[in-house]
Amino acid sequence: MSSSEGFAAVFYSEPGVLGLLANVISAFLVALQNFAQVNANVSANGTENILAGVHLILIGGVTQLVAGLMSFRKNKLEIIHNGFFGLLTISTIPQISSVSYYRFFGAVCSMYTALSLYVTFASLINSIAEKALIPIGTQLLSSKTFQNVLFSIKQRFTKAEELPSFTTVQLPDALFYICNGLAALSAIQSANLDQAQAHLTIPWVLIPGTVIQLYVSRIQVRGGRRFGSVLPFFYAAIWAAWTWLRFAGHLLNIDPGSDGGFTAGAIAFLIVNMFLVILAIYINIVLLVVTVIMEVIIICFLLFTLERLPLPLEGVMLALFSFVCVYGANASFANHMFGKQLIPLGDSLFKAGTNEQKDQASLPCPIASSRQTSGLRTIAKILDSGHVCGIPTDTVYALAASCKHPEAIESIYNIKERPTEKPICICISNLDQLSAVHPPFSPLLWEFMNHVYPGGISCIVKKGEWLRKLGVGAAYDRVGTKDSIMIRVPDHTVTAHLVKMTGPLAITSANPSGEPDSIHHDMVISRLGHKIDGVLCDGNSNELVASTVINCTKINEEGITIIREGCVPVVRVMQLFEQVKNKLD
Repeated sequence: MSSSEGFAAVFYSEPGVLGLLANVISAFLVALQNFAQVNANVSANGTENILAGVHLILIGGVTQLVAGLMSFRKNKLEIIHNGFFGLLTISTIPQISSVSYYRFFGAVCSMYTALSLYVTFASLINSIAEKALIPIGTQLLSSKTFQNVLFSIKQRFTKAEELPSFTTVQLPDALFYICNGLAALSAIQSANLDQAQAHLTIPWVLIPGTVIQLYVSRIQVRGGRRFGSVLPFFYAAIWAAWTWLRFAGHLLNIDPGSDGGFTAGAIAFLIVNMFLVILAIYINIVLLVVTVIMEVIIICFLLFTLERLPLPLEGVMLALFSFVCVYGANASFANHMFGKQLIPLGDSLFKAGTNEQKDQASLPCPIASSRQTSGLRTIAKILDSGHVCGIPTDTVYALAASCKHPEAIESIYNIKERPTEKPICICISNLDQLSAVHPPFSPLLWEFMNHVYPGGISCIVKKGEWLRKLGVGAAYDRVGTKDSIMIRVPDHTVTAHLVKMTGPLAITSANPSGEPDSIHHDMVISRLGHKIDGVLCDGNSNELVASTVINCTKINEEGITIIREGCVPVVRVMQLFEQVKNKLD
């Protein structure tokens, strides 16, 4: 990543370093084993052992591959790294003639190991330095360009004329498809598979299909999506039963005469999945296809318990199921990232009849339109009465509470499940409000603020009595840290008018802690509506990410420090700072 690239990508890369290090170790060990087997004239059984080890790379890396294909902020080095992973996948095809196979596989493993080692080292050093000391390439596509590319592809197959405004797809949906796709791909068996080695497949079906999928179900429950948790929980049970009988049956001494319980279980799976097929009709086409194919797969499971399974049929169904899941994972991931239905998942075949007045009454909280003065007054009144509302800003939607009511600010932490050590910033309508209370800022800080406000940048400055004069008052100890406070001046007409009506607001992004930002008022309503007291609806947000945060507490002595890169690139911030310094010099 060049110096012009995002700081957040290197600042938050520590977890990725561990994953890259695992790639290095896995590829190196498998390559080492391969060269040893080549020199020792490996037998067919040895091949099976190596391929079992290769599963570690394949199954663990498919998720990385899917994410890599859909990530619009990938740099050139990461894309090359994913390309070598593709070669590594191809090199595991056992149909390649034996000697060529081992040489090709060993060579690719060696190159992949070297590249992973470089990426790991670069990511680690850049993370520690909090800057791009080791180049890893520039970003190929901006988020806007990538979004337009996806939409142009969609236009070729649909009649869409403009970008969709909103999608209900969430990240657990993509995880659901990934887990089932991996499990189905791993469950495919050949007719000449040695049953004595079937147990080698157990982890690759059980871990994604059952263990991880149960965690996905838990995520769905925590997100308030009750029906959404049923599907992964039920499919986790199917893959658990599948693994138990098909791959561990010979270890547990389960024979055709003692698998009657599995036959009854398969019939129960068939009945329950039929209800899920009916429900999927009201959701989208992709989910409907997944549930229908799963119905056929369960039939194959039933036939296996009756010793009448046509194995080719099962292989075709599992492969088809995997293909649909890969598409669903990519579509869900892309749509979730952009907050728009860019890759079609298909409309529901039937729509339940709705009553508009009834729907309005059933909303979890009051809503108001930003296009109406009465809407602004409604939200301002709710805020002034000591409650929390969702409001639009010039970046993403935010939760807001009046600084006149410290208890409302405290409730934001409970609403978001936000750690108490994370401070909340204040929002003012314009810089004139700040200059009116005469804070002891240096000329350099004032000039810098004049260049970045209003806009998608948040400045952290030292606290002082001037903050009480600004209107923070009783909330002085509830916002910021003990010594500093972050100030937002959004470049958004609606937000500016609202703050003029209410006075300074304490704000933070309107999303459960640890989850993506809300980029449409529907996301605020669906995720937090049952916990807050109102939402000011303004449609799509102007940005996909929050503001860029800058520490200005030591601007005269050490300059500025980037805490988080957001909608304003770091390179632009540094350019502005250099311009200000040169102007004053």
